[in-house]
Amino acid sequence: MAVSRSAGKLSHFRGRKRTHTIPCVAEKFLVINGSQGEGGGQILRTSVALAAALGVDVKITNIRAKRPKPGLRQQHLTAVRAAAAVCHGGLAGDSIASQELTFRPGPVAAGRFRFDIPTAGSTVLVLQTVIPALMLSDGDSEVIATGGTHNPLAPCFEYLRDVFGLLASAANLQAYFDMERAGFYPAGGGKITMQIRGATGGENLAALRFASRGELRYIEGVSGRSRSLPADIAERQAQQVLARLAAAGHKATIEQAAWDSQSPGTVVFVRAVFARTVAGFFALGRKGKPAFRVADEAADALLAFLASDGALDAHAADQLLPIAALCPGESHFRTERVTSHLLTVAEVIRQLTGRAVNIDGRMDGPGTVSVLKASA
Repeated sequence: MAVSRSAGKLSHFRGRKRTHTIPCVAEKFLVINGSQGEGGGQILRTSVALAAALGVDVKITNIRAKRPKPGLRQQHLTAVRAAAAVCHGGLAGDSIASQELTFRPGPVAAGRFRFDIPTAGSTVLVLQTVIPALMLSDGDSEVIATGGTHNPLAPCFEYLRDVFGLLASAANLQAYFDMERAGFYPAGGGKITMQIRGATGGENLAALRFASRGELRYIEGVSGRSRSLPADIAERQAQQVLARLAAAGHKATIEQAAWDSQSPGTVVFVRAVFARTVAGFFALGRKGKPAFRVADEAADALLAFLASDGALDAHAADQLLPIAALCPGESHFRTERVTSHLLTVAEVIRQLTGRAVNIDGRMDGPGTVSVLKASA
C-alpha cells in the first residue's frame, strides 16, 4: 500500500501547521495534567490520539498518577509510540514508569503499520489511539496489533468490531477489523488487523447524533473459548445467557466459537441491535470462575441497559467522544450512565480543541452529551 501524507488538521481547531518530523525540544507545549478526573491511562491515550490528529504539541504530566503503579506501562508505551508512528511525531519521556511525556506530532501518513505489545495489554486501546489520526488521512491504512484481545479493563475485540466500529461509521469512519488469534491474560499473543480508510480531513466527517435507540430489533452474541479448553464451557456459558434473557422475555442468538490462543480464556459477548443504535457487553472467564457467572455478568449488564433510556452504553459514550470532537458539526447522544471516564475524556477534549463539551446528567446516572459546533 502506498504511503501518502496529509496535514490532517481541522482549520477550526487550534494547532500548528505540520510540515516535517521535529524531535521534541524545549518549546511551548499544551500541558495536560494526567492526574485530573479518573487519573488513568485514558487521559494519556485521548491526549496523544487527538494531538496526532490535530497537530497539537502536548506535554502530559502526572501520568496515571491515581493508579497503584503510576506512569507508563507497556500497553501505554505501545499506544503513544503508535500515535507517533502514524504522524512521524517526536516523543520524549516514552519509557516504562515515566510520568511525563512530550509529544510533537508531524504529518499524518497513511500506510501499513504493526504495533506489538509483549504482554496481554489491550490491542483494542492501541488501535483506538491511532484511529483519529488515520481517519483524517488522505489514504487507506492497514494496522496490525498484537497483544491482548480480551482484557477485563478494556473493550474486547467483538465490542470494537460490532459496537464501536458500527456506531463510529455514522461519522463516516470506515474501519474493518479481523481477529486472527485471541489474546488472553497473561500471555497475550493475540492478533488484530484493522483496515481503515482516510476521510481526507475533518470536513468529510458527520456529527454523531444518537438521541434515542428506537425499538429493539434483536439480541445476539458469542460464547468464545480457547481451543485448549473443553467445548462444554462455551456451551454452558451460551445456555446460561439464553436462559437469563428468556426469563426476562428476550430471545437471543448466541454463537459458540473456539480460538487459538497462547493462554486459556473464555468470553461472553452480547449485543442488542436497535432501530437507531447498538449496545454491547461482555464478561471474561478465569480459572476457578464458573461458566454461569461469566454469562450472568454479561447478561446483567445487558438487562440493566435495556431498563435504561440510554441510546448508547456507558463505554460507547466515552469511546466515541474523541471521534465526535473531530466532527465539525454538533454531536449529541444519550448515554445510559455518566462515568468518570466520560467526564475525564470530555475535559481533555475541551483543553485540546477548545470546543465546548456539555454533559447533562449526574454521575452514575443517565445523561446527554453534547459536543458543540466548532468555531470558524
